[in-house]
Amino acid sequence: MPGADGQIGKRFPGTTCDLADGLSYLPPEAVARAPRHRHRSANPHPGEVMRIRLVSCFLLVVIAACGGRSRPETAATPGGAQFLTPYGPPTRPFSPAVRVGNMLYLSGQIGTPTPTASAVVQGGIEAETRQTLENIKDVLVRSGSSMDRVVKCTVMMADMREWERMNVVYATYFPKNKPARSALGANGLALGARVEIECWATVG
Repeated sequence: MPGADGQIGKRFPGTTCDLADGLSYLPPEAVARAPRHRHRSANPHPGEVMRIRLVSCFLLVVIAACGGRSRPETAATPGGAQFLTPYGPPTRPFSPAVRVGNMLYLSGQIGTPTPTASAVVQGGIEAETRQTLENIKDVLVRSGSSMDRVVKCTVMMADMREWERMNVVYATYFPKNKPARSALGANGLALGARVEIECWATVG
C-alpha cells in the first residue's frame, strides 16, 4: 500500500484516530511479524500467508475509517476571501460576488437579461432597474443570501433626472428593511446602461 509504511503511530491531519489505535487490537506477534514477511522465501507457510492477508485487510479498514472522518480543506485565499462564480468561470475580469466572513460583496449589476448578454433590456429606466434588481437577487440566492439580507446599495445612474422613476421600482424589492444607500450620477455606464447597482449583504 503506497504511503502506509512508516505511518504507524502517526496521526492523520483532521482525524481523531491513527494507525496505532487500530494496531492495538492486533495480537502482538502479528504486529511484530507482519512487516518481515516480505523478506521471507517465495513459498511461505499457508498459515503465515493467511495471517499476512488478515493483517493487511485490517490495516486497510483502519486507514479507510480514519480517512472517512477527515474534512476536506478549503483552498486558502487572500484574507480568507472566497471568490464566488455561481455562473461558472467569469467571462469578464471580475467575480459576481466575493465572500469575506459573513459578508457578501456583489459586483455592480446592470439590466442585462443574462450574465453574458451584450445589451441591456429595452423599456427605459423602469425596465432596466427591474432587471438589474432581478440579477442582484439571483446572485444573492446562488451565493446563499437573499434580498432581505442586503445592508448597503450603491446606485449609479446615467441621468439623475430619472432618480425618482428608478426609486419607484427599487422600493418594491425592499418592502420591509431598507438598506443603506448612496446614489450618484455617472458619465457613462457599461453597455450604455441607464442604471447600475451594487450591493452588500450578510450570508451564512
